[in-house]
Amino acid sequence: MSQNDLSSFSAETPADLALAERLTAQLGSVQSAIGQVVLGQRDVINRLLVTILSGGHALLIGAPGLGKTLLVSTAAQVLGLDTRRVQFTPDLMPSDITGSDILDEDENGRRFFRFVKGPIFTQLLLADEINRASPRTQSALLQAMQEYEVAQAGTNHKLPRPFHVLATQNPIEQEGTYPLPEAQLDRFMLRIALTFPEREAEREMLLQTTGVQAAEAPTLLSPRRLIEAQGLVRRLPVGDKVLEGILSLVRGLRPETAYKPELASSLLYGPGPRAAQALMLSCRAQALLDGRLTPSLDDVADLAESVLAHRMALSFSARASGLQVEELIAKAVEALL
Repeated sequence: MSQNDLSSFSAETPADLALAERLTAQLGSVQSAIGQVVLGQRDVINRLLVTILSGGHALLIGAPGLGKTLLVSTAAQVLGLDTRRVQFTPDLMPSDITGSDILDEDENGRRFFRFVKGPIFTQLLLADEINRASPRTQSALLQAMQEYEVAQAGTNHKLPRPFHVLATQNPIEQEGTYPLPEAQLDRFMLRIALTFPEREAEREMLLQTTGVQAAEAPTLLSPRRLIEAQGLVRRLPVGDKVLEGILSLVRGLRPETAYKPELASSLLYGPGPRAAQALMLSCRAQALLDGRLTPSLDDVADLAESVLAHRMALSFSARASGLQVEELIAKAVEALL
């Protein structure tokens, strides 16, 4: 690290250095343990851990059968987090997720309303096929994802910490899906795309999953240690070049401040300040996973698509011409970083 980086580090630098050294070894073991169960998805596992270390939520996108649910349950097991799963369906109601008040009676016969907590009161919530539920039900997650509490009948109920939502989404082209509202998409720190595994990984998967005993992941972390890691991520220093690179990239992809004048007509809307915050945190988390104490511009370039693509929309004319958001981000990264 440079002298400027060191000056911006926390006052407890020796303790933080020791914590970073311990966590780097542990996080490497976490990646390996998840990878022994979820085969052929190394980059996806990395992105998922970046999201959790940043304290955020992730949107997992891919066709059915690619192991999205297995990935989440395995990550929960390895990280030592309590987890629950909600299968989103068209008839799912908001109270099915958050909980509801029921009429109860005490020993004296007096009636009162008692709040029964829903499955959202957990540390790692798997929102499976989130885009099969109506927008009204999807919006039930908004307050929880941003404020880490649920409001019911005038009372705010705090959620456990850490709290993360890992939502799976089927391709929008499939029948029976709803597009997620822009406000909810913005709450997901990263959009992680799962693709079909390579031939050798799929071969190993066939042998491993059709035998008598499937691979099991050990528990390597705890909620307390994970919270420590999340705190350390926020204390990692960020150099001026990385900071300015994030600002230039995010602002350059907005129609109002596009880095090229002709780009403005291609954008319906661009990433907001929450996108810059997410990119800053995720770059720090990526650095910690790699055993570094400060992020680089390479981290910004590597994570840009996962952080920004779901926070942008193209104009009708741009979509009609075949332009893709991912292509636009790649060009901006090349030009600005």
